[in-house]
Amino acid sequence: MPYNTSAIPPRKEPTGQTQLPLSRVKKIINQDSDIAMCSNNAAFVITLAAEMFIQHLAEEANTQAKLERKPRRNIQYKDVANAVSTHDRLEFLEDVVPKTAPYKKVKVTALATQARLRGDLKIPEERPESSPQVSATTNGGGGNPIVNGSVSSGGAFTVPLRNDDRQSGDDPNEQLEMEMRQATGRDGDVRMTG
Repeated sequence: MPYNTSAIPPRKEPTGQTQLPLSRVKKIINQDSDIAMCSNNAAFVITLAAEMFIQHLAEEANTQAKLERKPRRNIQYKDVANAVSTHDRLEFLEDVVPKTAPYKKVKVTALATQARLRGDLKIPEERPESSPQVSATTNGGGGNPIVNGSVSSGGAFTVPLRNDDRQSGDDPNEQLEMEMRQATGRDGDVRMTG
């Protein structure tokens, strides 16, 4: 019978060296009021787990960078955000690493939400990029305001007030908005029934 002369792979045991500073990890652990004491071994394992998580996140972000039309070697914020949004295992980071949005889009959305909550009939909006002569609240400067998401005299665009696809009662915020509109419609008095 022939002898097995193949090389035995080396064990992957911890060497006691970490890339992250162990003292900083201990300081972060001590900030938690629920943890009274943390042993050196536990802090070491937490440090290794943090390093492995950072390595996994960096690999996923690198994959996202290589999947783009023009592959890059450098990882950018948008790569990390794409990795978080595409992988279910990283879903818990969606609040920490959100996808970026243009400022104009965020501003228009915020203004529309504020107007809807106030019960305004006109929705303030930024000037559209494609037609600079059309004002946001009037149709081409003619004085016809946008009311309830439509332009009264053949305008180039419409702005819907709400998403009509969902049924009423699905969103708790919708109920609060309805109650706010009812309250402002009756001189601030809310009818109490019980």
